[in-house]
Amino acid sequence: MPQNNDKSQDVANDTLDAQSQHDIQRNSIDSDTVATDKEPLEASEDKVNDDVDGSVKDDDANTDKENSSQDVDASAPSSDVTENLSDEDFPEEFTEEEKETIKKVASDDNLSKAKSSASILVEQFIDAKETFGRSLGSLFTSAFTAGLEIGISFFVILSAFALLKGVVPDDYAMVLSSLLYPIGFIIVVIGQSLLFTEQTSLLSLPVLNKIEPLHKLLRLWGIVIAGNVVGGCLFAALMIGLGLNMDLFTVSAINAYAEHILGFEWWVIFGSAVLAGWMMGIAAWLVTSARDTISRIVLVTLITGSIGFLGLHHSIVGNIEVFAALMYGTTVGILDYLLFLAVVLAGNTVGGVVFVAVLKNRTFLFDVAKVREESAEDKSNKLARLNGRKR
Repeated sequence: MPQNNDKSQDVANDTLDAQSQHDIQRNSIDSDTVATDKEPLEASEDKVNDDVDGSVKDDDANTDKENSSQDVDASAPSSDVTENLSDEDFPEEFTEEEKETIKKVASDDNLSKAKSSASILVEQFIDAKETFGRSLGSLFTSAFTAGLEIGISFFVILSAFALLKGVVPDDYAMVLSSLLYPIGFIIVVIGQSLLFTEQTSLLSLPVLNKIEPLHKLLRLWGIVIAGNVVGGCLFAALMIGLGLNMDLFTVSAINAYAEHILGFEWWVIFGSAVLAGWMMGIAAWLVTSARDTISRIVLVTLITGSIGFLGLHHSIVGNIEVFAALMYGTTVGILDYLLFLAVVLAGNTVGGVVFVAVLKNRTFLFDVAKVREESAEDKSNKLARLNGRKR
């Protein structure tokens, strides 16, 4: 009986050993199958992960790029005009090649350096086009406002002259009080009202480039001049009279300034007006080149302060000075006033158009021609390299 039990135990052990080996073998096969099936899954997962990582990196790069461009736009609003030029900013007569060339010349994204001359000129050109597109009522109102605002300079100058007159000699008092000349110009330029001398060179750019006809420019100048003169005369009639009644200055002070303006031969006044128009054109150019308001105020102060210090003839301020003498003074007649206004307007126009607009525009055209030559040379070099590879 015990022997039978031993045999049964041996048979059971053998059966268990065989079953275990079979299970081990089956598990081994199953493991190999799982491993084999798992490899493409892992590869697929790795590929998906790589794609996701690449997509995230691309999204991060795009986000950084967008944030960077937003930072540039926020910190440099003055360069938006030339950095974001579109085909709509150009006349229909321009070819695609001309548009691309001007875009290349005018690009100006380096905020650490001053704007390029081409960038400034393109910005002024676009502003001029916008001015040409404004309604007549809008143009006259803006010019009329500028005529009123520019009179603040003369009002303050007369008041300062009256205070200094009894302290220092009259010549010194006049020079010192003239240093307050920039006040009205700062108000006009920063407030973006239309002042003839400041807009003279800017408005002529579309005509110089044959985009707008000359008669349209003359009509525009006429509206701006009329608005400036009417606004200035109204200021002289009301505010200078108010100053006299407030005892801020006297009739003798008004006569002194009129003599200071009119006491020259007509050709001297014309030459002085040319220089004043030139300097005002430079002021408009420099204001466009500046990237912030403080810089613009400093530039306007320096240029117009120099005009006042030198006693140069500015048509719009001079209109108020002489018209005030015509109304309240004793030395100026109507013919003196009209002749003075005609001569000074002509001189300011010549100075602004010839010495700023024409010369700066020619520089711009030379830059465009240079870029065209470089582009043509690049194209020929590329064609030569392509032909060399084909051979």
